[in-house]
Amino acid sequence: MRSPLNRLRWLSTFAISWLLAAASAFAAAPTNAGAVVRHEFAEVDGHKIFYREAGPAEAPVVLLLHGFPSSSHLFRELIPKLAGKYRVVAPDLPGFGLTEVKTGVPFQYTFDELTQVVDRFTEVKGIRRYALYVFDIGAPIGWRLAVAHPDRITAIVSQNGNAYEEGLSPAWAPMRVFWEDPSPQRRDPLRMLFKLETTKWQYFEGVKEPSRIAPDGYLLDQQFLDRPGQQDIQLAILLDYRSNLKQYPAVHAYFRKYQPPLLAVWGAADPFFLPAGAAAFKRDLPKAEVHMIEGAGHFALASHGDEVARLMLAFLDRNLH
Repeated sequence: MRSPLNRLRWLSTFAISWLLAAASAFAAAPTNAGAVVRHEFAEVDGHKIFYREAGPAEAPVVLLLHGFPSSSHLFRELIPKLAGKYRVVAPDLPGFGLTEVKTGVPFQYTFDELTQVVDRFTEVKGIRRYALYVFDIGAPIGWRLAVAHPDRITAIVSQNGNAYEEGLSPAWAPMRVFWEDPSPQRRDPLRMLFKLETTKWQYFEGVKEPSRIAPDGYLLDQQFLDRPGQQDIQLAILLDYRSNLKQYPAVHAYFRKYQPPLLAVWGAADPFFLPAGAAAFKRDLPKAEVHMIEGAGHFALASHGDEVARLMLAFLDRNLH
């Protein structure tokens, strides 16, 4: 039995160990509860671009580009975690979320046009240099920005944002048929991609712990998908996705020439973009950091947001000065 003095020493040692462990856990947890996230519209050549922004105005900028069928709402938990050190800006792409395309002027929803709007958005916001976070269809937009303005890109985080042919899974087979023959017979079966069951499947496929997925994400996505005319917009974007494969050589050349710091953080069970696509970055960027998240699928940020944020913060801290 311990003496009172030894018991006091033991309790003191235990208390110190517990406080150190708690402090370590707190430091490792990416959180910034005091971050104020602003929700605004920017006028960009007649378009009304909705965006979220947080963080110090003078801090290095991180531009978040979402994918299909989401919006900047996807980043609602990530933004405060980054905003303690970085100015974080997340626009809704044209055709998604709350962004409104200029009326009375034809908009074709090609990736070139989407990129032009995002490019002009950064200029309107006075963003001259920025790190990119790209996901899904946000990736080819980010690649176009990087190829066009290599001097503006400070670092890249690709979360299931593909840049290599070997990253495309067999699930793209119906899309490849559509690219070759965009007739109604090939196009109309793809409308099932815009149903609630498919949206939920994209979020849950490959996720080992489904309870990690909050329903508000896919339900809001579906609300936007159900708007009149939205299916035709998304079909136009999917048809033009074929242009992204033709762009890959230019992207790889950009990687080889400029060697941007790159973190590939990948949901290992993504049904669309295979782990081989993440590993392929190291072919052109030998110093690229590749992290596979087991138990995560396409929407790795929705199921493993804390892990993505920790990896991202550590990467940005090492590469943004």
